[in-house]
Amino acid sequence: MADYLADVKKYDAGADAAVVDKIVKHLGIALRNRDSSLVSATDQKELDRVRDNWGVKKLGVDAAKAEAAVAKVAKAMAGDNSKGRVTFYYLVAKELGKLGTL
Repeated sequence: MADYLADVKKYDAGADAAVVDKIVKHLGIALRNRDSSLVSATDQKELDRVRDNWGVKKLGVDAAKAEAAVAKVAKAMAGDNSKGRVTFYYLVAKELGKLGTL
């Protein structure tokens, strides 16, 4: 858990540990495998999955807003070769103003 929080804090110094913990629990089994614990920002199918499953289904925003948030986060994390899924999802939720609803 501390590793996930430390990674999120690289992008949001005031990250809430409880919110990060909720995202970790939501992602569950996906975090066990190194490959699935990362987001590939160059794979459009992956970004579409984040948009649909996280932004639209879980956070309840429309697809266009989710798409914009995913694109903005991908751009913000462009310098990071291994984009942690927890961090990516956290930043998408933050971009959409949905951290309080998790």
